[in-house]
Parts: sequence; structure tokens; C-alpha cells
Amino acid sequence: MRRLWLLFAQTVTVGLAVWFIVASLKPQWIGDRSRRTHPGASPIAVAEAPAHASPGQGSYREAAKRAMPTVVNIFTTKGPSRPKNPFMDDPVFRRFFGDQQEDKQFSLGSGVIVSPEGFILTNNHVIETADQIEVALADGRKTVAKLVGSDPESDLAVIKINMSNLPAITFGRVEQAQVGDVVLAIGNPFGVGQTVTFGIVSALGRNHLGINTFENFIQTDAAINPGNSGGALTDSNGNLIGINTAIYSRSGGSLGIGFAIPVSTAKNVMDAIIANGQVIRGWIGVEPQDITPELADSFGLGRKSGAIIAGVLKGGPAERAGMRPGDILVAVEGKPVNDTTDMLNTIAQLTPGQKARMTVLRKTQESTLDVVVGRRPQPKRDPRQQQEEE
Repeated sequence: MRRLWLLFAQTVTVGLAVWFIVASLKPQWIGDRSRRTHPGASPIAVAEAPAHASPGQGSYREAAKRAMPTVVNIFTTKGPSRPKNPFMDDPVFRRFFGDQQEDKQFSLGSGVIVSPEGFILTNNHVIETADQIEVALADGRKTVAKLVGSDPESDLAVIKINMSNLPAITFGRVEQAQVGDVVLAIGNPFGVGQTVTFGIVSALGRNHLGINTFENFIQTDAAINPGNSGGALTDSNGNLIGINTAIYSRSGGSLGIGFAIPVSTAKNVMDAIIANGQVIRGWIGVEPQDITPELADSFGLGRKSGAIIAGVLKGGPAERAGMRPGDILVAVEGKPVNDTTDMLNTIAQLTPGQKARMTVLRKTQESTLDVVVGRRPQPKRDPRQQQEEE
């Protein structure tokens, strides 16, 4: 019995020694028996998440999943700009002189479905002068759209399609957006198909860019390229906070500086277009100019805020109220005017026909004028569109 016990003790001791040596020199040889490998598989154990695992903290798949079905591709065609030569119907003429007609021009962009009824928000420059507008949905369906109305001064337009079972995007609260917030840009860049890019809000309230008459852009570094125009800029939850509009680029590609129209502006324009077919804005008939340091010195001004009235339209609302060239508009309805962009945006929000109190600085003296706001004239339309309407 003693010999058996000694033999057992020696066997255990040798086994533990072997295990200790293997564990120290070749730990990969010792693994969980529950892990099975098939021929050709790596001998190193790799932890795998279960199939039902939720996305990691850095994933925005749910936001993309919510917003992508609401973003559409827009294809437009534009006929020849020159009128058709009547002789082109003569086969003899075509035989000797060839086909002199210009080919149709094609362009592409994006849009966002904003209601189950089929209203789609996009950029005016995507559909302007188009003879035909075709929309391709994310689910593969295609249809022809009609133009409801456009607003060149904000570069927005509304088109409509007649289809059922349409997904509509959820509007976010852009006033809660801050620099550094994560955003997704969804569109159809270069015609490759629906694409989602990722970035942050780089700046808010960008203006003086010379892109639109009324500017209040969201700047983002999410990649925006040609074809993204009219697409969605969403927050990290997939809610719409802007309409992608323009990029800053010297090469035609994304340089990390893109601009989107805030959803608050887009919604106001959309509602006005759907209700009236156009946007009605206030207007007083003046030519404003920003106060530069040089102008401030020449006028002897102790301030750099306000808008200099460089010109006054004869017979316009401002002239009738007594406003003169050289006046400096410093407040509208008690709201301070910082520059010309601020002035245009403030006056545009006034209702035509209402009497607005405006404060002007004239030769260092402040005075108050009651101006009956007029209706801002519509920008000149494309001559071909005007001819069709007439």
C-alpha cells in the first residue's frame, strides 16, 4: 500500500511539473476545452460577440437605418438651350449638314422625403431649368416628380411624387446643435449610389459666403461631394438638421468644408412653398452695405455694427418713410442690426403691409422711422420657364 501511495505521489508531482513548464513556455497550448477549432483555423483563441450583440458605442447604424430610406436620388434632364431648327425635320438637310441639335444635358442630386404624401425637399440648383425630374427611392422604386415651387434666394425647392408607403424623415431641433456634435451626410455623390459619410458640426451660422442671398449655414467636415446636394444632414439619432447644399473645393472633391441649410430655415421655406407656391418676404427697397473699418473712419463712427444705406429705391417703402442714403440702420423692431446679412434676414421675416419701427443713425443722431413693409420682388426666372408659363 505504501509503494502505491509513493507511486501516486511521484506521478502527481511529475504531472504538475510538466503542466507548470508548459503553462510558462507555451500557454497557447492550454485553452478552454469548450472552444473547438476546425482544420485550418487559427490556434489562437479569439473571443467573438454573440450574433445578437448590440452595436458598439461608436456605431451609428441605427441613425443611418432610420434616415437612409427617406433620402432619394434625383435625376434631371434639360433639353437643348437653342430653339430647334425647323430644317432639321428635312432629311435632305440632315444628310448634308448633319444633326445640328445639342444633346440633352443630365444632372443628378439628392432629396429628402419630408411627408408620407410625397413632398420632397431638395436644392433649387438641383432642379432649376430641368425639363423632367426623376426620383429613385432607396428601395429601388422610380417615378417622375413634379415641381411644387422653388426659392432661388435660399436655394431650396419642393417637388412631389405620387407613391404610397413612403417613409418620411423626422425633423430635428437644429437650435440644440453645437459645434462638435456628430452628424451624418446622406446622398448620392458622383452618382455611385446612396452613401453615408460621418463628421461633426464644424461651425454654425456661417454667412457672407456669397452662395445664397439668405445665408445661415451649418458647416461640417462630413464628406460632401457633387451629387450630395439636396441630401440629408442628420444628427446622431437620424433626425434631419440640415439640407446639404455646397462645398468649398478647388478640385471638385470634398476638402472637409461643407455647408448645409438649417432645417428650421428649410421647414419655413417648405411650408411657404406648399401653401403659396413661393416664399413671401418683407422688403423696404434699400441697398445696404457693411460697415468696414475704413467706412467707420470716414463717417466718424464709434461703432462697427449696423448697415449703411448706400441707396434708396425711389418710391419704395424706405423712401416713403423718410430713409435717406447715408443713414445707418441700427435696429428693426427693437432688434439690433449687426450687418447687412442680419438686416436682410430680419426684414425678410416681416409681413408685407405691416408697419415696422426702424432706428437709424443720421449724422451721429438717432431717429426712429415707421416703415410700411413691402413685398420682396421675386428673383428673375429662367427665360425658358417664363416663356412656358406665358
